Amino acid sequence: MKILLPLIVYLFLLIDAFNAVTSSVRDLVQPLIEIKKNGTGNRLAVHAWPKVADLPAQHIPELLNAMNRANPLGDNWIRAAISKISDKSDSTLPIDEIIQFLNNYSNHADSRVEAFRIIQSGHPNRAELLIPGFLNDPVMALRREAVAKKLSAAKKETNKIERINLFNEVLNKAREVDQITEVSNALKEDGVIVNLKELMGFMVDWQAIGPFDNTERKGFNSIYPPEQKINYHASYRGKSDSVKWTPLSTEHELGLININEQYGEIKEVVAYAHTQFTFGENMNTQFRIGSKNAWKLWVNGELLFARDEYHRGKTRIDQFVIDGKLQKGTNDILIKVCQNEQTQSWTKQWEFNFRITDQEGSVIHSGN
Repeated sequence: MKILLPLIVYLFLLIDAFNAVTSSVRDLVQPLIEIKKNGTGNRLAVHAWPKVADLPAQHIPELLNAMNRANPLGDNWIRAAISKISDKSDSTLPIDEIIQFLNNYSNHADSRVEAFRIIQSGHPNRAELLIPGFLNDPVMALRREAVAKKLSAAKKETNKIERINLFNEVLNKAREVDQITEVSNALKEDGVIVNLKELMGFMVDWQAIGPFDNTERKGFNSIYPPEQKINYHASYRGKSDSVKWTPLSTEHELGLININEQYGEIKEVVAYAHTQFTFGENMNTQFRIGSKNAWKLWVNGELLFARDEYHRGKTRIDQFVIDGKLQKGTNDILIKVCQNEQTQSWTKQWEFNFRITDQEGSVIHSGN
């Protein structure tokens, strides 16, 4: 008993000391978490950062946790500190704790990707062993690593049947467009045709109405009748004539809806595209749209996102990913796409593509 009592006291002192250190690190990194884009907290962050970056490597898991609580600006400050710590401490990294952090899906995507970067930099062999486990990861940057590894193996396979099977496995796991199209092209060389529209879930059949007026870009905020009620039998006053709903669809393999094909290459106009999507349950989803035009998206009458910007870059698949919900039964989807006054050749496009996935990027098809 005389021996046990000092041991118990020692353990309590050790726990208190550990809690004090943890609390101290938490307080030290807090200014980096609280920094704002408008400069608020910048002075405190500048003062705190060198001290955070000078912490021993054992505190990296705490800093990764801090990234979970930070905004994107604070994220960058903490990431820079972690990078400095890990660069000088490769041999002393708490690698098992970092792997444990990486494997916890409840941690934020950016912090999990940073955890993998640390492992990859300090222990590349351990990182290689982890990659196959990312095939079902909800973080696309990590899943991409696993898909790339499997894709590489498929390309090296000399047996045609085995190669096709491997490519099909990659298609089932891939979520990013470039990898999907690469696999599709490889399968085509082996005589297998992939329906990318179906595979990626592009919505290609719509009802469209327009053109409405967008002179001086006023149409973006103008409330035209389709925003108030969807009535396929109605006609309305358009920009220069009466307009009504007409079918709009595409055969493009990546689901690109070219509105110019419906109304011609006209400028300073607005068009609406509407469709319905049926689903068997209430579910959190992602609505993925690509467009180089200004646009708005409504789902079941709720405005989910609006982008008042024209012709920056190209229309890309999954250019914008908007979190939302599907309701059980019929869901109304309305997209407003605006064309401005610019006349350069690269401003003629009036287009969009659209698909719906779960929150991990897996395609959801209407009727499921």
